[in-house]
This record gives sequence, structure tokens and C-alpha cells, in this order.
Amino acid sequence: MTGTGDEKHNDRAHYGHGPEQVDAPERRKSVPEKQKGPVLLRRDQVGTSTTDQRLLDTTGPTDWLHTDPWRVWRITSEFVEGFGALAELPTAISVFGSARTPVDSADYAAGVAIGRALATAGYAVITGGGPGAMEAANRGASDAGGLSVGLGIELPFEQGLNEFVDLGLNFRYFFVRKTMFVKYSQGFVVLPGGLGTLDELFEALTLVQTKKVTRFPVILFGTAYWGGLVDWLTNTLVAEGKASPADLELFHVTDEIDEVLKILEESRRPNGDI
Repeated sequence: MTGTGDEKHNDRAHYGHGPEQVDAPERRKSVPEKQKGPVLLRRDQVGTSTTDQRLLDTTGPTDWLHTDPWRVWRITSEFVEGFGALAELPTAISVFGSARTPVDSADYAAGVAIGRALATAGYAVITGGGPGAMEAANRGASDAGGLSVGLGIELPFEQGLNEFVDLGLNFRYFFVRKTMFVKYSQGFVVLPGGLGTLDELFEALTLVQTKKVTRFPVILFGTAYWGGLVDWLTNTLVAEGKASPADLELFHVTDEIDEVLKILEESRRPNGDI
């Protein structure tokens, strides 16, 4: 049946029929959004600073004398939440890499393949939960039916956890998050990345060098990308006596996923043993 000329039409979709017909809701415009620990803030509730910034700020008034002791409880609660959520993880490997890695890049494809291979080998895969290389590793693990874990962090520009994370936590404090990466991983696989990736890489190497952790493999994936860094470590850092030649044995560099799995298998240790 066709309508009459008196009916008013528009382009909006409708639900129902007859007198019960209602207009579909209009799509809302995107609004500012921020994850603050476990709390989601939108619109006017979004602030301009992070919890870490406020903790480290020493230029403000001296009321920190009264507020810092209370921060200890918040920090403690993050440790408790993290330990509680991750304590029963199966043997896990952390995969790091740039959040800026494009989906159509070779590095993204490598991340997917590594995540898939790790999950197939029985490992849970832990990442920072963000986009780029982190998303790639989570995606590979999820595609293979493995446990895909994301440990996010409160940042002014972070997009939140990617869609391939099965078990996710958001942290306010970097040092709590870093503890979780090391405590619940049996090794690090490091894809090409930027400053955040380098931070995680060198902290892991320092922990191994100082024997804070043992039997903890650190694997740099991508010889072309990491070659310049390895050359600098060899020809500058070690050559000038700032590090020992033995420190160059604290990490591996490879382009082969099979070699990644072999290195990890030779270094397995009980979960949570830090």
C-alpha cells in the first residue's frame, strides 16, 4: 500500500509499525572520553592531568604532605587488583611494540603471527592493550583461541583497550603496570616500537642483568629494525666500558617465529616467580 501526499517523510529510520512506530535514535556526536583507572569519564568530567602526573608533581602547594599517604592506599589497591586478576594466568609471554604500527604493515602482520604462534604453543599473550603492534599480538592470540590479556594505562591520548583483549585491566600508575608485566610473564617479545617499547625493553634487561629476575628471555623481533640499536650497544656502550660484553647476551635478535618459540621453551619457569 502506498502513502498519500499528505504524509510527511524524512530520511530517518523507523522501528515498529502502525501507530506504535517510533523514530530510530539519532547518532550522537563523538564526545571527549577518558579512562581513569576502572572509571570511565566523558564530556565535562574529563580532566587534563593523569594520576601519575599528580603523583610526580612537586611544584604545587604543600598539601601533598597530607594527600600522599592516602595515595598509598590507591597504589596498594592497584597491586591487589592486578595480583588478583592475573594470579591464575597460564604460562604467559608479554609482547611489546608501537601503538602507531599500521594495520596494513609488515610489523602488524608479524605481531598477529607471533600472537597466534604463542597461543598455539599454549602461552597466554599479554600486551599493553592498545592499538598497533599490541592489537596485532592480541588479535593473533584471540584468533588462535588463546587467552589474550591487555594491561592498559591512564594516558591523556590513549584510546583504551583494543577489541581483541579477553582479560583487561586499566592502571593509573606505570610502576604497578610494569610489575604485572614482569611478574606474570615468562619472557618478552619486542616488536619494533618507540620510547614506551624501549622503556620496557631496557627495564627488563636491567632486571635480568641485576638478577632481580632469572631465566627471563628478551627477544627483539626484526633484525633490520633493531640492528642499529645493537650496533650502538656494541660499538659505543660496551666499547666505551659503560656495559659488559656479557650484557649483549641478555637478549636475542631474530626474524624467525620458530626461533622465538625455541628460546622461550628453553627458558620456562613457574608462573609468578619473580
